[in-house]
Amino acid sequence: MKALPLTLAALVSLTAAGAVLTAAHAQGPKEIGAVDPFQWLEDIDSPRSMAWVEGQNAKTHVRLEEDPRYEVFRKEALAIFTAKDRIATPRFRAGGVDNFWQDGTHIHGIWRHTSLASYRTADPKWQTLLDLDALSKAEGKNWIWKGANCLKPAQTLCLVHLSNGGSDAVEDREFDTATGKFVEGGFHFPNAKQNAAWIDKDTLIVSRPWTPDEVTRSGYAYVVKIVKRGAEPREVFRGAKTDVQAGARVLEGEHGAVDGVMISHGLTFYEREFKLLDDKGGLTAIPLPRKVEEDTYVDGQLVFTIKQDWKAFKAGAVISYDLADLKKDPANAKAQLVFMPGAHEAVERVSSSKDRLAIVLLDDVKGAVDVYDHKAGVWLAHRLKLPANANINLVSASDDDNQMFFTAEGFLDPTSLWLADAAGFATARVKQLPAQFDASKDVVDQHFATSNDGTKIPYFVVHRKDMKLDGSTAVQMFGYGGFELSEPPAYIPQMGKLWLERGGAYVVANIRGGGEFGPAWHEAALREHRQRAFDDFASVAKDLETRKITSPRHMGIYARSNGGILTTVSMTQHPELFNAVVVESPLIDMLRYNHLSAGASWVAEYGDPDIPADREFIAKYSAYQNLKPGVKYPEPYITTNTRDDRVHPGHPRKFAAMMEKMGLPYLYYEQTFGGHANDADPELNARRWARHYVYLSQKLMD
Repeated sequence: MKALPLTLAALVSLTAAGAVLTAAHAQGPKEIGAVDPFQWLEDIDSPRSMAWVEGQNAKTHVRLEEDPRYEVFRKEALAIFTAKDRIATPRFRAGGVDNFWQDGTHIHGIWRHTSLASYRTADPKWQTLLDLDALSKAEGKNWIWKGANCLKPAQTLCLVHLSNGGSDAVEDREFDTATGKFVEGGFHFPNAKQNAAWIDKDTLIVSRPWTPDEVTRSGYAYVVKIVKRGAEPREVFRGAKTDVQAGARVLEGEHGAVDGVMISHGLTFYEREFKLLDDKGGLTAIPLPRKVEEDTYVDGQLVFTIKQDWKAFKAGAVISYDLADLKKDPANAKAQLVFMPGAHEAVERVSSSKDRLAIVLLDDVKGAVDVYDHKAGVWLAHRLKLPANANINLVSASDDDNQMFFTAEGFLDPTSLWLADAAGFATARVKQLPAQFDASKDVVDQHFATSNDGTKIPYFVVHRKDMKLDGSTAVQMFGYGGFELSEPPAYIPQMGKLWLERGGAYVVANIRGGGEFGPAWHEAALREHRQRAFDDFASVAKDLETRKITSPRHMGIYARSNGGILTTVSMTQHPELFNAVVVESPLIDMLRYNHLSAGASWVAEYGDPDIPADREFIAKYSAYQNLKPGVKYPEPYITTNTRDDRVHPGHPRKFAAMMEKMGLPYLYYEQTFGGHANDADPELNARRWARHYVYLSQKLMD
């Protein structure tokens, strides 16, 4: 289930900048507040706001958690989230494999390590590196794991990223995996949205808010400094408050050697500039279009994916530059084509191992992987033998050699883990997730709906083989439609166990705004064209009704984050199509989103409501402003997280309060920690999904 990205490639790897979420992130034009009776709910932790939340939670508790199905669903979901036979997600490090593990005993989780040979066995012998449950207890904090960044080649000195409560903001601490302890007097950066990369054992390059004011309107850092042990940080790049963010990448060659440092300067969510930093502190621009993503650095080649037509290259192409050529003569350095996707293809991810490049593709919304070797100035491709008609994800790639871990999954096919040799092209399945629900009675179909403008919209239906075509099947439909994020088939155990096993059907609509067919599919629903995504979603709902798979009485929709716009707009524009709407961690008030949390970073996606022309087209769909008293809307279940510092909890709070004022039925629940992902704690995650499916069962099956 997709969450709204920090940014696309840049901020996924650079959790750059910003301060802890406070009411200060909820400032905006006074004239907006003057006509918004519930703007006070944007003050996240105020006594008045939290009293309102507690009252709402109490009412929803009675409705959902006192339903006899709730405890059954909670136990079933918890068994899935804490099962011992789950695949331990591997990350290559220090010649072996790391994993972060949570179960019923380790609620906060443990960071652990084993050899690759041991990992491949049925019972790996793990060494615990850091116990977050013990750390949380000792420090009186609610530590949530956000990963680690380790110094190459040994990869024993690491910066550990810890979030107190699950927010995007983290505290960075230096940790020695050889001793299993935090380094006394080591690098330590207080809580912020920040990124740090190793240059050598005594030097980091860091983007963070060095003063409380050094954040962009989006809440991300725009000042980059080199930090040496025992010395004052030295500034090497300063952007502007009007930017989205700035960060840095260390270009690591063989054996951890540093070949260079590259500054990423995010002008908007999709537009950025890249500059090479030289030894004297000078910056040299890399010739690139503005709409571009930096992918990786491998074998002396800087690799990018361009998102617009540029020179001889088409939007969606993967290109490369030779770093030596850029350093020697950047103006005359020549970009080289690595891969150009076809009409039915899309690049999902580009990464690298020691000296091989990997491109993960979607071909008609089904996965494939090509690996490339750069020889004599030419990129040579070879397709890996991985399961067909499956969703393929790159999990980890080794910098010590050319081994890569991939997962393969489908709606009804449990996840399998594959180890590939990107140099010799051999692949082997090393782990298989046991079936976590009974899929023997189900089947997957793919259909196409016709949207308002004639565009064919693909969608998947997971349903019982003996489903009656009489409109009686309870359907949970999911969509996202934004930020060029695709929705291929995925194995979702809690959905299968709590929904499919009880006769429900699951639908994924691959609407425009996503990345299923590359940049053009995304750009078709940008800004003033956003209505197309909503029309696409409605067209799928209508097609399901036409095929008599379901009917409005039994049709429910679920989405989160950016999908919160989709669900609330679908509810306000087409109340006749749905009987249940789950709205999770949502954006909703689109006339004010750019003044809340990280909202300003998404202006390139939605438009700027402070500009009259943009405000006009946004106002036509923004659900908070388009609610009307007296309309028979489906009763939505609206839910969020207090510690969500990406999508402000004011959005769902205000929407629920407006429905209450209008006398419209709704349910509201707010979890008090866990952040935007809402899955930091297995027990709370089990309760979360139990509430979802009690609600859907009440509305669609009862």
